Amino acid sequence: MSQYDQGLERQAANHQPMTPISYLQRAALIHPDHIAVIHGRQRHSYARLWADCRRLASALVARGIGRGDTVSVLLSNTPPMIQAHFGVPMAGGAVLHSLNTRSDPATVAFQMDHAETRVLIVDREFSALAAEALAQAKVQPLVIDFDDTEYPDDAPHPKGEPIGSLDYAQFLAAGDPDFEGARPGDEWDAIALNYTSGTTGNPKGVVYHHRGAALMALNNVIHAGLGRHPVYLWTLPMFHCNGWCFPWTLPVQAGTQVCLRWVRAGAIYDAIADHGVTHLCGAPVVMTTLLNAPAGQKRSFPQQVVFNTAAAPPPETVLRAMAEAGFSVTHLYGLTETYGPAVVCEWNPAWDALPAPEQAARKARQGVRYLSLDDLAVMDPDTMQPVPADGRTLGEVMFRGNNVMKGYLKNPEATAEAFAGGWFHSGDLAVMHPDGYLQLKDRSKDIIISGGENISSIEIEEQLYRHPAVAICAVVAMPSEKWGETPCAFVELHEGHELTEAALIAHCRAGLAGYKSPARVVFGALPRTSTGKIQKFALRARAAELAQAPA
Repeated sequence: MSQYDQGLERQAANHQPMTPISYLQRAALIHPDHIAVIHGRQRHSYARLWADCRRLASALVARGIGRGDTVSVLLSNTPPMIQAHFGVPMAGGAVLHSLNTRSDPATVAFQMDHAETRVLIVDREFSALAAEALAQAKVQPLVIDFDDTEYPDDAPHPKGEPIGSLDYAQFLAAGDPDFEGARPGDEWDAIALNYTSGTTGNPKGVVYHHRGAALMALNNVIHAGLGRHPVYLWTLPMFHCNGWCFPWTLPVQAGTQVCLRWVRAGAIYDAIADHGVTHLCGAPVVMTTLLNAPAGQKRSFPQQVVFNTAAAPPPETVLRAMAEAGFSVTHLYGLTETYGPAVVCEWNPAWDALPAPEQAARKARQGVRYLSLDDLAVMDPDTMQPVPADGRTLGEVMFRGNNVMKGYLKNPEATAEAFAGGWFHSGDLAVMHPDGYLQLKDRSKDIIISGGENISSIEIEEQLYRHPAVAICAVVAMPSEKWGETPCAFVELHEGHELTEAALIAHCRAGLAGYKSPARVVFGALPRTSTGKIQKFALRARAAELAQAPA
């Protein structure tokens, strides 16, 4: 035993488990009157938010909820969703399970059964979905209805009827605003459960721990550039990787969270202009929504707004248009298993002098690891050795560090497979550039093998985006008797533009090798997930049908 171990044991005075709950407590103590949440006409101070979270925890404990119990929520981006991120884990160590509001009833029922849901809090917008899911589920949770008094008059559909035995406002009011609440006994304790959007079979339950959530909150402050009192607009669903951990992030800098039920261009511009929004996150489709908004919905604002985006890298034309509209775009990358984005395309000032196309090429890279990620590598999955950092050699992206999930709930086989060799295997294929910046090339299942040659769908998509008429695109493999597979492109055009299949294929051939150019181009709306990601599995099925169709 070293001299530095003798009589220097860990104890309560010098070691406490990390948890994001402490960030909210601190913000409420130091900035009690600062606005923490804006929701329609409502303004909630930090003192009120902290008291409401304590009320929620107290009310849940009074109903027998405690360590390891799952509290599921079917909520949009509203105050109860923010309250749940703190109040649920404070309820004796319960675990928050955020349901995707656009899921089908069977998926919701499966997740609640798998998670052994004890309580379900449901927004009345989703009453019908919840009722049908409960009818299919084996679990019989306590159901609490949230009746949003700020539900817009111009809503696309009316609120559903209550389906539970309790009203959320009354449930909250019955709680104790001075309730101490439970802190994790160990920072390894679970704080949240998120299900992957699996394309085959049932989704897997990804478990987050308090340490990872606390560190991700600090990472977000650093890598998203959150100064004191930022104003954050909720364009990203909080059910998606716990909103990339931003509900836990904003209290670190005593920021204001602006709720948004639906992603609509007019509402986004109004929030930015009226509330001084400084940051927002979202998929590329949100950028398209903003840029394509009618002139009557757009508003000017003096501040520059940081827009954090993941998924497909924005093309140069979009980056330029966003900059002209007042947005600074930061490209991120991650997975549900890494608490959302864990890689950032951190801008190097040396790139400022590069021509615009080369700057866009740098911005298209996924980037470098977040601060609390111990390591990020592109590896040969067979040898578990890093591939050469030459910008050309493909390997699998692997993560290791504190913001990697605990594992998959009740699925030790999948957990062992994901963590084989001491790394988390992402399933994404990438290259490592000499400067240490990672760039995705494809999902392992999305690589196109044509005549024995590997073709990156992302490379083709980048060329498609260089055409000014292309708004959204996706490339998948199409079966071919001659080549095994050939690229097939699915394309949405900007409003008012027309383009032929032959013209777009010619455009691709001008910038790509012939065998990499799409054999087919299909125009029309692309299927998306609730978070705006393109559903490539659906496109692969359509491409297979095209291959079977008569020429």
